[in-house]
Amino acid sequence: MSRDVIYRPAAEADLKAIYDYIARDSRENALRFLERIRTRADSLSDFPQRGTRRDDVSPGLRTFGIERRVTIVFRVTSDSVEIVNVLYGGRDIELALRSN
Repeated sequence: MSRDVIYRPAAEADLKAIYDYIARDSRENALRFLERIRTRADSLSDFPQRGTRRDDVSPGLRTFGIERRVTIVFRVTSDSVEIVNVLYGGRDIELALRSN
């Protein structure tokens, strides 16, 4: 069963921050990179159990790495995948969740 992928406000803010950071050098590269991130995150709709369980951080939390630089933090519900954060460059998951 395919699930809806929902980006939480913190995840949208993370994507904007990633774009802004990369766009300082190249807007084109920033757009392409964000497209790759969204494509991989959206693929969780069909394969929501992908990634690593992080119950040590928060019950039901999962993470999924992309291109060694990005970590998608998400939760799976009965009908959706909620993208909680999109962390760039090794940001601390626990710190990011506390600031949400």
